[in-house]
Amino acid sequence: VLQSSNTLKASYEDWLLTYGLSVSPFHMRWQTALFNLKFYNWGRWRPRFLYLWFSMGMVFGIVAMFGSVILLGKTLMQTLTQMLTEAPKAQNDRMLQVVVSVHSSGLYLRVVPGVNLPVSQLTYFFSAILISGVIHEVGHGVAAIREQVRFNGFGIFIFIVYPGAFVDLFTTHLQLISPVQQLRIFCAGVWHNFVLGVASFMVLFLLPAILFPFYYTGVGALVTEVAEDSPANGPRGLFVGDLVTNLQDCPVYSVEDWNSCLRGISEKSQVGYCISAATLQQLSFPARVYRRLDGSVECCSNNSLTDICFSYSNNLDSHLYACLPARKVIEASKVCRTNMDCQKDFIPSFCVTPSLENQTRLIRVKHPPHIDMLYVGHPMHLQYTVSLSSFVPRQNFLSIDLPVVIETFCKYLISLSGALAVINAVPCFALDGQWILNSFLEATLSSLIVEKQNRELVGFLILLAGSALLAANVALGLWMVTAR
Repeated sequence: VLQSSNTLKASYEDWLLTYGLSVSPFHMRWQTALFNLKFYNWGRWRPRFLYLWFSMGMVFGIVAMFGSVILLGKTLMQTLTQMLTEAPKAQNDRMLQVVVSVHSSGLYLRVVPGVNLPVSQLTYFFSAILISGVIHEVGHGVAAIREQVRFNGFGIFIFIVYPGAFVDLFTTHLQLISPVQQLRIFCAGVWHNFVLGVASFMVLFLLPAILFPFYYTGVGALVTEVAEDSPANGPRGLFVGDLVTNLQDCPVYSVEDWNSCLRGISEKSQVGYCISAATLQQLSFPARVYRRLDGSVECCSNNSLTDICFSYSNNLDSHLYACLPARKVIEASKVCRTNMDCQKDFIPSFCVTPSLENQTRLIRVKHPPHIDMLYVGHPMHLQYTVSLSSFVPRQNFLSIDLPVVIETFCKYLISLSGALAVINAVPCFALDGQWILNSFLEATLSSLIVEKQNRELVGFLILLAGSALLAANVALGLWMVTAR
């Protein structure tokens, strides 16, 4: 609108030029020379160290270029096999189906919010993308100054809603330096992304030690959030700040144990509970027995919120059913699989097992000092709707969310910065891999293929194949997202 105005167009364009802004449909870019001095100071700091640092980056970039092709090829074959043999498998909400797009000299990862990325974690995603992009471009800029290439400026952009960064280098200087020097510059971005991923992994791994003065671990899983629609919500459910110590007879010392216990409960058959014959006779009451559509048996009223149908066997009949108050049966009872597990002090006892629908489980969740929560449903629903942390604050004023924020952000940095490192190294048009490949061929094939035109042809064919490989992965990635 401003550019179409005869009176405002000139002043608007002058304003954009003054502040280094560039605006076009779906794209806004800001470039500045404010950080040039800082970049020059970094590029001239400890020249010998920087030489070794970016030489290591060059080796990593070359290895990553070949490794990324192998990885994408393997991924493509696995995806094709899955498409031909079965329907796409459901994935954990925390996993990302990466869709790749290129813009300028950078590569950006895209996800579909709400489909393969929880909307609540968009802040982590965009922050990790921006930081990974900035670190990537800082690597290029410092390496260029180290190799005596003129540095024009640094900038940040937003493409649709996805942030990124870029550096402006003097192209003529890049073309005048040797292929090995070019490799140090072109590989610096993926090298810095790799280092950022490793650093984030180390922080994640050492987080219990880092936070030890403020938080302790190994005592249970601390509830940090319970979704409003969670079956664990309610007066006798879980609350923020509760410490879960057991799921059935499975001890919980961390979030990993919580997830492991739920997987085990889901994969195994429902456990039973020991109850004496006298107690069974006292608690049970006559009820009509009927079969559900899935073949399981129900013997309680559908309106009951406290009673559950239990099955058991005696010496005469192996298919007996009783409608019992769940909490009275489970409390002060030990778990069992058969009647033999319940024989004690010659008191006649039975192992009564909840008669529930397929995949449904009765789970006893201990979170002292509160009364145990009894959960009936699919174990994974409990996992998806309850957020926990392995870190317990030593003082009440400490936030229970801080360790979770650090953990989650480190995981996003590892995933996204690592993905940028690998995929940017792919020999593909418009990615760093294009310039890495061209410089690599110039450095290694000059004596074998004398004609520069022939070397460029070899590079073009490799880039064409790499671009096709990446495009195939992107297309199938989109298909996997939409197919779910």
